[in-house]
Amino acid sequence: MRLYLVRHPKPLVAAGVCYGSSDIGVDERDTDNVLREVSAKLPKGLDIYSSPLQRCAGLARCLADAFDCVSPVFDERLAEMHFGDWELRAWDDIPRDEIDAWAGDLTMYRPGGGESVTMMAERVLAFYADVLLRRRDAIVVCHAGTIRMLLACQRNDVLGDIALVAARQSMEIGYGEVVVLDPMPPFSDKRKNIA
Repeated sequence: MRLYLVRHPKPLVAAGVCYGSSDIGVDERDTDNVLREVSAKLPKGLDIYSSPLQRCAGLARCLADAFDCVSPVFDERLAEMHFGDWELRAWDDIPRDEIDAWAGDLTMYRPGGGESVTMMAERVLAFYADVLLRRRDAIVVCHAGTIRMLLACQRNDVLGDIALVAARQSMEIGYGEVVVLDPMPPFSDKRKNIA
C-alpha cells in the first residue's frame, strides 16, 4: 500500500507569520502550477483525501477533476496544528517565554492555548489507522506538519513517540511537494487500541 502525500500550494500569507490551522486561500495560478507539477507524479484512479482547509481543498478538487475520479474526502484530522492565540501572528511578535515553554515541552505544550503536538498526533494517527484498514493506495493533500506526523506514524506505534519524532523532525517539505509513504508496516495491536 502506498500513500502519496501532497503539500498544498503556497498560501496567501506574509512570510514569518504563524498560520497553522487558519483557513487561508492560495493564488489560483499557484494551484494551477502545482496541479501541473504533481499530476505527472501521481497515479490516476486513486481515492483522494484532503484537509478541509481551502489551501488543500482547492488542490484536491482540481486533482479529482483532472483525474476524472470521485470527489475528495475532506477529513478534519488532516488539518494543520491549531496554534490558538498564535494564529496569524508574526513569529517575532510571540513572547519569547512562550516559545521557550514550547521548546521545553515539545509534545504536551499547547502553543497559544491551541493544540499540543500530542493532540495533533492522536487525530492524525486515527486517520492513518482508518486509511490503512482500506488497504488501497491513496492521495492525501495536506500540510507540512501533517506530512511529518504521517511519516512518524509509519515508523512508530506509541502515540508519545509519534508526537516526539514529528516535533523533532526538521525535514523541509516544499509547497506542492509529493512525499511517498511506501511500504506501509503492518498494524500492531498497540496501534489498533489507540485508534
